[in-house]
Amino acid sequence: MAIELVNPDCLPKPEVYRQLSIARGSRMVFMAGQVARDADGNPVGEGDLAAQVEQAYLNIGRAMSEIGGSFDDVAKLTVYVVDWSPEKFPLLGEGVARAAEKLGVDPVKPITLIGVSALGEPDLLVEIEATAVLD
Repeated sequence: MAIELVNPDCLPKPEVYRQLSIARGSRMVFMAGQVARDADGNPVGEGDLAAQVEQAYLNIGRAMSEIGGSFDDVAKLTVYVVDWSPEKFPLLGEGVARAAEKLGVDPVKPITLIGVSALGEPDLLVEIEATAVLD
């Protein structure tokens, strides 16, 4: 596998993500932010953060599969959440868990979570960028 996920001894060891991702591949993939839209562009999960997170993760996994990889090849995620507050953690986790089950992957990656006031379209609650490495 091109990606090794690590929590070094010198840093805290969070349960929901890893501090480092060591990539050993030759092709870098920089994916645009994925949102709650199906393959036809239809909105998914209006007003439901968990459903929108799930759809964004599924979009990442499906796009990686289409280019010969998988979600396991993702080295880093950046998650933008509208009006973020810590009370939204359970919904974020629920969406990630549902997508991971459907994709059959371990979703734990290095992640940066950023609260924003708005995204590109008014119905969007989350947008997720992915960086991946393929052999």
